[in-house]
Amino acid sequence: MNSPKIGSTPSPIRILAVDDHALIREGIAALIANQKDMHLVAEASSGDEAIEQFRSHRPDVTLMDLQMPEMNGIDALIAIRSEFPEARVIVLTTYAGDVLCKRAMQAGAQAYILKGDVRKGLLDTIRAVRAGKKFVHAEVAAELASHAADDALTQREIEVLSLIAAGNSNKLIADQLSISEDTVKGHVKRLLSKLGVNDRTHAVTVGLKRGIIEL
Repeated sequence: MNSPKIGSTPSPIRILAVDDHALIREGIAALIANQKDMHLVAEASSGDEAIEQFRSHRPDVTLMDLQMPEMNGIDALIAIRSEFPEARVIVLTTYAGDVLCKRAMQAGAQAYILKGDVRKGLLDTIRAVRAGKKFVHAEVAAELASHAADDALTQREIEVLSLIAAGNSNKLIADQLSISEDTVKGHVKRLLSKLGVNDRTHAVTVGLKRGIIEL
């Protein structure tokens, strides 16, 4: 639809910016406004709105925040890609966690960059993704490499870790998951070992940092 005719000037890259913070969207808009080969066609402040705006505008590249109220960025990404498999999405986030990055890339993101790198790297990443390339921020790539050989937490261990993060004791976790307290203790022991930590507090810190759990 946007393919240029032979000998003509290429059409600007049409961009959708999705972030629940207006200041972030304004910063992206200002950055793109100075680029002759880019055009911000729409903005969205939630995952649901992102899907609606994508349907309406069919952008070439979508910039997607991850942590948003109601529907998060990964769920929005999955929904968009299931309806429009050719959609090209750049995750733009403050989270450098390797697990979160893996989830985003498995969901179909073409790139994963950090908001702190926006002024330096966003425009080149947009052009690269429009050209069909993939990109992961260096800090995130280092995190991915450092945990490549780790045993992943099971779904049950993630549930237990989430409940620990919410301040629940082993007994309360057992009650909520309808399992015995000894079974909970076993899950806790294994997840501490897999995360390479010695206590529950450190486990929660690592779980949040890597994107295994959310608060």
